[in-house]
Amino acid sequence: MDLHGFLKALARRWPTVVVCLVLAIGAALAATGLSTPVYEARAQLFVATRTADDTTQLNQGQSFSQARVQSYAEIVTTRQVIGPVVKRLRLHTTPEELASRITASAPLNTVLIDITVRDTAPRRAARIANAVAERFGAVVERLETPRRTAGSERVRGYFSRSGPLPASPVTLGVTQEAVPPSVPVSPRPLLNLAVGVLGGLLLGAGLVAVRETLDTTLKTSEALGEFTALPGLGSIPYDKNAPRQPLVSADVHSKRAEAFRKLRTNLQFAQVDDRPRIIVVTSSLPGEGKTNTAVNLALSLAEAGISTCLVDGDLRRPCVASAFGLVQDAGLTTVLIGQARIEDVMQQAGGRLSVLASGAVPPNPTELLASARMEEVLHELAGLYEVVIVDTAPLLPVADTVGLASLAQGALLVVRAGKTSREQVRTATESLARVGVRVLGTVFNMAPAPKGDRYGAYGRYGELPAPRTSPSRGGAGAPPVARGAGGQ
Repeated sequence: MDLHGFLKALARRWPTVVVCLVLAIGAALAATGLSTPVYEARAQLFVATRTADDTTQLNQGQSFSQARVQSYAEIVTTRQVIGPVVKRLRLHTTPEELASRITASAPLNTVLIDITVRDTAPRRAARIANAVAERFGAVVERLETPRRTAGSERVRGYFSRSGPLPASPVTLGVTQEAVPPSVPVSPRPLLNLAVGVLGGLLLGAGLVAVRETLDTTLKTSEALGEFTALPGLGSIPYDKNAPRQPLVSADVHSKRAEAFRKLRTNLQFAQVDDRPRIIVVTSSLPGEGKTNTAVNLALSLAEAGISTCLVDGDLRRPCVASAFGLVQDAGLTTVLIGQARIEDVMQQAGGRLSVLASGAVPPNPTELLASARMEEVLHELAGLYEVVIVDTAPLLPVADTVGLASLAQGALLVVRAGKTSREQVRTATESLARVGVRVLGTVFNMAPAPKGDRYGAYGRYGELPAPRTSPSRGGAGAPPVARGAGGQ
């Protein structure tokens, strides 16, 4: 998946990103609200050497202090420093726990030591920092003081066994006492919010990427064409009113009606040299809109002045008759078993469109549809009409369509956007190819409506003004709304 495809996936699955973003921000705010504020107090010490006024000795003392100061910082959290502080301040904690809240650092090329204490109370943090600094200075001076041995004697008048005690070569002074901080260092609301936003976006993008990787359905007509290498004859936009108004004749100026007119035109130009007259319309699974496509394609052909016959070849779940409000009990099965002739059961749906309903549901639809009598019926219809559209059962659940499609001159494969998987489309096309059916192309059904106006200022070019009706005529001439219901 390239960057362009990933961005399109993000735009298509934006609710997932929004939900992850809201959850992450909520978690960040909850963590901020439930966290106990932590304050940080800092004291600073200066390490000096006791040397004479000689410049050489001063430089040596400076080098000595810098060399030792890194080691001094490691002593701050030892028990001999922290233990007395706990006792002196009467803290209800252990030296080890207090040491975990104390850090000491010595900036490079300096003789400074920074002591930082974290605590939930700002005043207590400052008291602990100052007490640790004081105790730390005393410990370091004691450690640096040379020990007087029992055999010490006066050497060159310096000291003897009864002389003064030796002094520490270094001294530590407090350059900055700790003061109670006014602002906690933790939690940090803005930082937590930023982390929540970033984490939510990354989580949402990750989930979208995973879902796109695992989702094998076809989202665009271009992806369908690339996958099947079949011409895409039409892309029918999703219309929430389609179940209540399955026929596009109810609104001839809608985008859906225009899409079926484009399908009709593309079908007419797709096979100019060998134009098929018997066309089956099928799909991989139920619910992809094959019946709706067959019905409205037949209507569109009839509107163009082409004599068309629509045959309901789905003998398991027939829906054509109900879409037009016609009689279903007499039709194709009646003709196949010899109880009636074609002209006896043919019904008119207006204009140049004739409908051959399914008839009674038989116990053996597969055998009937693949029979020699079915082939005779189709050829007879082809002799009476310019185009014969046959609505069939879905390919994968039952074997009815495979036998029937082999008797036709071409097939249209309906694929539902975002619903039909690649494997299902592959299996369906292979099933048709095995019986030598010529697949004329695909119809991408229930496609998402394009964002914005594709033609800009000319977007309503194809829409005609509503016809004005005279009060005396009472709106006569308006197209009737067909009865029946069906999926898109």
